Amino acid sequence: MDDLFKGRHFDREIIVLCVRWYLRYKLSFRDLVEMMTERGLSLAHTALVQTA
Repeated sequence: MDDLFKGRHFDREIIVLCVRWYLRYKLSFRDLVEMMTERGLSLAHTALVQTA
């Protein structure tokens, strides 16, 4: 499992959380960026596209 997240810029937990919210609640990448910003993480919606 760790090999799937090797070389990523964010912790595995953050990536899994974003993917879960994206799939479960049909959020846009920009929605996820806004939610992560509220939690103190700075990222661009293009960073999410690369990990999805």
